[in-house]
Amino acid sequence: MRSTLPKVLHRVGGRTLLDAVLDTARGVSPSRVVAVIGAGREKVESALAGRDVTIVVQDPPLGTGDAARQALSALNGSGPVVILSGDAPLLTAATVGRLIERRREKDLDLAFLTFRPPDPGDLGRIVRDSRGRVRRIVEARNATARESRLAEANAGVYCFSASALRGALAKLVANRSTNEFYLTDAVEILASAGGAVEAVEADDWREGWGVNTRRDLAAAEEIERRRCLERALDAGATIVDPATTRIGAQVRFEPDAIVHPFVCLEGTTVVEEGSEVLAFTRVVDSKIGPGAVVGPHCEIEGAEIGARARVGPFARLRPGSVLEKDVRVGNFVETKKAVLREGAKALHLSYLGDAEIGAGANIGAGVITCNYDGVRKHRTSIGEGAFVGSDSQLVAPVTVGKGAYVGAGSTITRDVPDGDLAVTRTPQKNLAGWAAKRRRKERGQT
Repeated sequence: MRSTLPKVLHRVGGRTLLDAVLDTARGVSPSRVVAVIGAGREKVESALAGRDVTIVVQDPPLGTGDAARQALSALNGSGPVVILSGDAPLLTAATVGRLIERRREKDLDLAFLTFRPPDPGDLGRIVRDSRGRVRRIVEARNATARESRLAEANAGVYCFSASALRGALAKLVANRSTNEFYLTDAVEILASAGGAVEAVEADDWREGWGVNTRRDLAAAEEIERRRCLERALDAGATIVDPATTRIGAQVRFEPDAIVHPFVCLEGTTVVEEGSEVLAFTRVVDSKIGPGAVVGPHCEIEGAEIGARARVGPFARLRPGSVLEKDVRVGNFVETKKAVLREGAKALHLSYLGDAEIGAGANIGAGVITCNYDGVRKHRTSIGEGAFVGSDSQLVAPVTVGKGAYVGAGSTITRDVPDGDLAVTRTPQKNLAGWAAKRRRKERGQT
């Protein structure tokens, strides 16, 4: 990869390769997940922190067969064992589930996944006998000319019975040239001993794509982008310009959502019926309600946008922002852990952090909730129907009551009761004739 970053921490479709594989694993409801890690493990361990994953360290790295041995030592169950590769981010849980079901239905020792990419290149080939039974997997570098022409390739996804896996791993022999143990040899070990081994071909060859180089990574990104676009279109969304739109694997669409050019949707984002995301907007782990309009040039992360709300242009909603229905957040407004109740408006140049804005309240241009005292964050509460005039600062913790008014340019440090007007401006003074006197002075006249 020519990178200081471990391969599995590179990203495809907004997720690391590791996250993509773990999401696939979780999708088949395993009783336990074991991650075998080696090179660059400190960074990988950090990425796995807080997850329900058992970590096993392979040191020294002695190949995929040895990695499987290390993992098996952490398992004590008798159920089937699924083995996935950390660099195959396009595999789906549905395909793994089909593999598991095939092994169960036929009581196989091993069911493993194959695929037929346009160019198998250096992938292992599936060797069958005259009756079509799987005999072995031959690595590309060891393949004969005839074997190199075989189109069916190994996807590196296996579902073993626990007993068959233990038996096969015990019989693995180190490769003479590399001194490594290859899991692919388990196929020949089981097949030659009369074991029940079956190759299951993926419905979509793209699921078998692995990442070993930057070129592979770029190709995986394009494949994932295309697959996600297909899912969005099949769900009934309108993608105005598919070539410039990026959609993550976990993004979900409802019918008649519209996405404009140069939009990036990532994480667990949900784009609901009839909503619209305009150009040059990025949305991560957020919900866009029915009929809402976002953008252009907005940054939305960890936010909920209610029905018929309007956001932007050039707005930023940070994590914890909740906009109820018919809310309007406009030009250059930033929110963070802020709840804006139904029909509230903040249309220009405001920062609303750690705040609750009541239904129908109006926040004027340049209003700031001063939520941080240098040590702790504090909350601002603005009541239903309140009006906060332009260029005001609300120094938290503070409450502006229901139907209260704050005069423009005020700095509010004490609670404003319901229905009151708070003004902290210095009284204005007009000095008659001052400008003319200044001009005379500048010309040297008395």
